[in-house]
Amino acid sequence: MVGAGRPKASSANSFLPACATGLALLGATTALYNRMTVRQLANTPATVIEPVTVCIPARNEADRLPDLIADLRAQVGIPRLSVRILDDASTDDTSAAARAAIGDDPRFTVLRTTGDPLPGWTGKTSACARLAEEVSTPVLIFLDADVRMAPTALAAAVTVLRRNTLALVSPWPLQVAGSAAEALVQPLLCWSWMSTLPIAAAERSLRPSTSVACGQFLVFDTARYHAIGGHTAVASSVTEDLEIARALRRAGARTTVVAAGRLARTRMYRDIAEVDAGYTRWLWSAYGGSAAGGTTVALLCACTYWIPPATALFGAGALRRTGALGYLAAVGGRLLARSTETGGPLTRIDVLSAVAHPVSIGAYLVLWTRSRRAHRRGTTRWKNRRLD
Repeated sequence: MVGAGRPKASSANSFLPACATGLALLGATTALYNRMTVRQLANTPATVIEPVTVCIPARNEADRLPDLIADLRAQVGIPRLSVRILDDASTDDTSAAARAAIGDDPRFTVLRTTGDPLPGWTGKTSACARLAEEVSTPVLIFLDADVRMAPTALAAAVTVLRRNTLALVSPWPLQVAGSAAEALVQPLLCWSWMSTLPIAAAERSLRPSTSVACGQFLVFDTARYHAIGGHTAVASSVTEDLEIARALRRAGARTTVVAAGRLARTRMYRDIAEVDAGYTRWLWSAYGGSAAGGTTVALLCACTYWIPPATALFGAGALRRTGALGYLAAVGGRLLARSTETGGPLTRIDVLSAVAHPVSIGAYLVLWTRSRRAHRRGTTRWKNRRLD
């Protein structure tokens, strides 16, 4: 009787590692599919004849905005370009820095607001709506001030929009990491959709739940943008990029994401404090803002990406091999996602951060917990503004 019970115990002990490894392999397979099928924004000559307006909401961006302005002044293949910059009640010299960088270039306009946004609006959605309200050019582009671009980036993005008859193209910039905290966390943004959503299939769908967008770089068909109400439709959202993509799909318009790492990059946060503040302000809203949904995803991530390495370390025989396979699948999926994001070779930091994937998952869980707590207490803030 004792001997008969042992196989059952062994089976029970191996069930969770096997399930976790299966999920990790599924994620890696999805990342591989996306690596082979996701469009890369191409650095090839293209000319956009139609007028294009770029809108840049900027709050306290005096140190980063001039570099973006220089990149915009250097754009090629887009002769009818105009740029609108909104200094959103900055407390630094954003307006002065912008004007100094613009010089006498007549394509640029600098606007300024004072005070906080109206109740029910976030600062960014309010600034974007203000910038876009007078735009009638066929193409409308939103850029964050920390984005850096190659000279062909805008023309390439508009070409993807028009050739594929889309309402929105979201070029995904390479997320640059300059510190250990950034290297652990920032690649998770791309990995999160690369390992869970087959983008080529999602592009053919109008299901809002399969949309992906990055608010750092958004390229709209202007008529479609205004038809859904623009940023007014997502006034209170802290993830306005994703919500506006979903609104377009609900209206029957097609959207997609393209990898833009060869032509665009950004360093969203610059140290561990900014990483903490940045994710705390919005991560609570993931999974529809549901605590139950977020908890379910958190537990699923913990099981999928913690159990296999633990089993590989402390298990034996077949169990250890199962755990090792799951861990290697997680690392492989992370590297595939990063490779898609960069559009080129990986760096030593990319490889090391992928090897530390279980630690990255732990950092994500800490940030999600902090974000939920801050939202529940009403203490979420960004750039010295309270986010209700």
